[in-house]
Amino acid sequence: MNTESLDLEARAHSEHAQALRLWLRLLTCSQLIEKRVRVGLREQFDTTLPRFDLMAQLERHPEGLKMKELSLRLMVTGGNVTGITDQLVAEGLVERVNVEGDRRAFLVRLTPEGRRSFERMAEQHEQWIVQAFEGLSPRELDQLHKLLGKVKQHQLDLE
Repeated sequence: MNTESLDLEARAHSEHAQALRLWLRLLTCSQLIEKRVRVGLREQFDTTLPRFDLMAQLERHPEGLKMKELSLRLMVTGGNVTGITDQLVAEGLVERVNVEGDRRAFLVRLTPEGRRSFERMAEQHEQWIVQAFEGLSPRELDQLHKLLGKVKQHQLDLE
């Protein structure tokens, strides 16, 4: 995927509503940053963003999560979660643990090696995100955060 295909903002014209142009700029920025993260994860850690996201969920829940919970949190199908989990189990990064009292259910959790691996990736991930916003001053970062917070709250109020 080249940069041109990511630049949704190029679709906007001056006659389009300012809100539409802003939306396309937000999407473009998000996609460009995500592309940088995906490439970095692949090149530096030989992993994918979905694998990183699954491990991030497990890092937040050391006791583990059921497959259905992972699927809901990641907003993907159970089949996707199963495939990723199978790969991570085979690599020794996550483990399946039986749930007491429910023979059909099990929890997925990071192994100690998985936790160490995720910590390395998360540290680098944070640096990529920090770099993505280095063009803004601390004051501009704060302003943007507050303004996007207002947009978020408005969307929540509409629900």
